[in-house]
Amino acid sequence: MRINGGNRGETRSSALWGTGNRGGESRSNALWGKGGRGALTALAAMLAISVPLAASAGSKDRRAHQSAVIIQSTSGSVANALGAFNRVDRLDQLANDREVVDRTLGSIDSVAVTVRADKLARLMKQSNLIVTADVPVHVSGYSSNQLWPYESGVSRSWSGPDAPAPGTAPTIAVVDSGIQANRADFGNRVLANVNFSTLPENSAGDGRGHGTFVAGIAAGGADGYTGATPQANLVSLDVMDDHGVARTSDVIAACQWILANKAKYNIRIANLSLHSATKSNFFRDPLDRAVEKLWFGGVVVVAAAGNYGSAAGPSGVPYAPGNDPFVITVGAVDIGGTKSRNDDSQAPWSAYGRTLDGFMKPDLAAPGRYMVGPVPIGSSLSIERADKIVTPGYIQLSGTSFAAPVVAGAAAQILAKHPEFTPDQVKGALMVATKPVDAPAGSVGVGELQMGRSALVLRPPNPNKALYGFVKPDPSGDALPAFDAVSWLDAAKANVSWDSVSWADVSWTDASWNVVSWADVSWESVSWADVSWADVSWADVSWNDSSYEDAAEGDNGGDANGYELTPEQAAEIMADPELAPSEATLPAAIAGALDQPTSSPTDGTVPALP
Repeated sequence: MRINGGNRGETRSSALWGTGNRGGESRSNALWGKGGRGALTALAAMLAISVPLAASAGSKDRRAHQSAVIIQSTSGSVANALGAFNRVDRLDQLANDREVVDRTLGSIDSVAVTVRADKLARLMKQSNLIVTADVPVHVSGYSSNQLWPYESGVSRSWSGPDAPAPGTAPTIAVVDSGIQANRADFGNRVLANVNFSTLPENSAGDGRGHGTFVAGIAAGGADGYTGATPQANLVSLDVMDDHGVARTSDVIAACQWILANKAKYNIRIANLSLHSATKSNFFRDPLDRAVEKLWFGGVVVVAAAGNYGSAAGPSGVPYAPGNDPFVITVGAVDIGGTKSRNDDSQAPWSAYGRTLDGFMKPDLAAPGRYMVGPVPIGSSLSIERADKIVTPGYIQLSGTSFAAPVVAGAAAQILAKHPEFTPDQVKGALMVATKPVDAPAGSVGVGELQMGRSALVLRPPNPNKALYGFVKPDPSGDALPAFDAVSWLDAAKANVSWDSVSWADVSWTDASWNVVSWADVSWESVSWADVSWADVSWADVSWNDSSYEDAAEGDNGGDANGYELTPEQAAEIMADPELAPSEATLPAAIAGALDQPTSSPTDGTVPALP
């Protein structure tokens, strides 16, 4: 936190605590508003989140239910001010109690104190004392010039108490066009780089550029371009040629490699920002079967919904692997260039609707429009989209390809906190904590990713609960189970409410869905006469063993500035307890702007925490 002013008469300002002076005037606060009961409540709430020093309820530790603060005086020395406070409050030992006063900061006439909540409340009411949080400072280098990491909440775990402990973030396998590993975005975190492409035009490394971009959104660590979870390691599985085309069999081979090597590299998440070229039923498609094996093997599979959507209505999601009911299928949200989620909408090209088997997709949505990420110089994508290069080595693109890795990174954060979670629990934690978007029903699944809430879900529901009634031992003898399509088809034809066990789960019904209700995504609303699985047979399709990247078909025009983070938006984000990261994660230019005196602070309203 930077303090402006070199003497006691000058104004002090801070991005967190606003402006004030050393006279008797009330201190304004950019984050919590003016002093008083609302500011006190907000400070206590923020300290509880940012500086978790509380012991268990039954602990005899004197620091149980305490918070760390720095106390300054507006009149004379802080010792005199505390002495006067002690005499009034009969807390005779506060200024000298070695277990309470952690450190005297003589150069700024302050003390660092660990204080109980009731004493903190009284201290905050003293007009001659300035109380600020003694928050951790992390020089991580993680920051982004874009808005999406802050609005989605993933930036909260870049540093500070919410950051994954060293070694706890799992590895994300990026099944794509490869990753350019020798760049600052990834450092030494690309643990393996394996080429599975059997197509002729496939350059070494990432000749396309798509996979590098996807990896940057999921786990990039470059200052100004930080991705969702920069602590996560990566595995690069190259299945695409330099034109963004892959043989489906190469993609399946990559999935097999993940299964064989997941323990070696701690792979818990696989991101597939691609889709098959042929519409299919999930129970017939070999790529769907491959990703289900990953899912049953403990690997969270995140798939892009596709960019063939239309503003005219549902497009359906008929392509593997996004059509698979088990995996997490991600649609794209247009965040509108503001911090407010009130103006968020479905990206117009983001696919949504029923699969050929009646399942509603996507499951949820994440920012995917006007994203900026790394791209190898000279890659085919950087050449084809040269007008979208924002600076050498970075490009602006849009697509569900880039919404998916936001969710893959979010999944890594959840697994860092809860390594015992299954893929179904990770999916449940992400879905149950989403926030509604004013969009056509189902177009963004159950809502938009809200990482600040997902991270707090301790007992997530299982959105795939009903499906497990049809998961049986694999007839081939494989150690991992398989989906019994025959039994499922019989049950589905006999009763369209077969899946009510999932949607009636109390954990789901307790969720508050303001726009999309589970009734809208339940099978009960499906008319089997409209479900096309009965009309599809392999004799009727042209199977060419091809898959394609979910590239940016919808935004050829682009946006001159993209959705960049501005000081005004940053101030709003810092005022939202669900989104506010540590100040160290803001770009230096933004943090510097926020350190200027604030003339019109917010009203101090604190959104309710989940």
